[in-house]
Amino acid sequence: MKKGVYFSYKLTGFWLAGGLLAMLSLIGKATPEIADQHSPGLAMTPAIKKSRATQLRAHVEALATGIGERNMFTPNSLARAAEYIRHQWETQGYEVAAYPYIVRGQEVENLEVALKGTEFPEEVILVGAHYDTVPGSPGANDNASGVAALLELSHKLAGKELPRSLRFVAFVNEEPPFFKTPKMGSRVYARMARERGKRLKGVVVLETIGYYRNEPDTQKYPPLFGLFYPDRGNFVGFVSNLRSRGLLHRAVGSFRKHSNFPLEYLSAPALIPGVDWSDHSSFWRYGYDAIMVTDTALYRYPYYHSFQDTPDKLDYDSLVQLTVGLYGMLLELASADL
Repeated sequence: MKKGVYFSYKLTGFWLAGGLLAMLSLIGKATPEIADQHSPGLAMTPAIKKSRATQLRAHVEALATGIGERNMFTPNSLARAAEYIRHQWETQGYEVAAYPYIVRGQEVENLEVALKGTEFPEEVILVGAHYDTVPGSPGANDNASGVAALLELSHKLAGKELPRSLRFVAFVNEEPPFFKTPKMGSRVYARMARERGKRLKGVVVLETIGYYRNEPDTQKYPPLFGLFYPDRGNFVGFVSNLRSRGLLHRAVGSFRKHSNFPLEYLSAPALIPGVDWSDHSSFWRYGYDAIMVTDTALYRYPYYHSFQDTPDKLDYDSLVQLTVGLYGMLLELASADL
């Protein structure tokens, strides 16, 4: 997610009326379900949960502490982050594909690994997260948390035989000054996918997913949304545009079968502040269904885009629970009719 010019309380009466109408008609609450108690994730022992939390934290610390700020203004660090992700995927047994491109005379790259589907290999479920940071921030939550979950998911899914293909992608240049420009890594990737006729049946973008609070008044929203959503920042949010609401509803239902972790969701026009503030919007531009998974970033996280976005701020036990739900969700999306 991004802030600054994209987030303003100087709203016109037209926006307020339109926003209220959108909320009344489009807001979705995740229907409470009894999660499948036979799900491997829900059957995890405390020792396994602790081990997974330790691994997730290790990824976050490697990126945010070991490397730190990583963007085109710190090119060596950006390259080190890409190399870290490449090494992790190679260790997991994947063949890593790099998609380099030139920005301001400097080469940057999106990275990808894949599990080929057994029945419909040309149909793809894509999971992505950006690995760059804004200048001046070590980016533990934004977005080492998303990359850590991406690496954990690829590790747990390695070797699985699924009807559809799964692709895991690490995007570069999500942050300003490249956000929503042709040089944004996900924009480059989505354009390439469309030009090559790739059948992306669903795109899931992991964006700032590591910060959770149970205290009252720890969750904020754009104007009026607080009327419909909880004031405790203890949930993960699933967000889509209207076109992608079918994918959103399938993802929400599937996630709830595999995790009891609190979830709220929204399908709304991109004019609502925050709805299009990450890599998923690049895929909307090229006609693909895509959703964002987020802890809501600046609406909850007080250290957003700052030098204080460090690994000690994150809730790794919650990140484990979230990753478990995403794992089960991806298994179903790669298997079900879409």
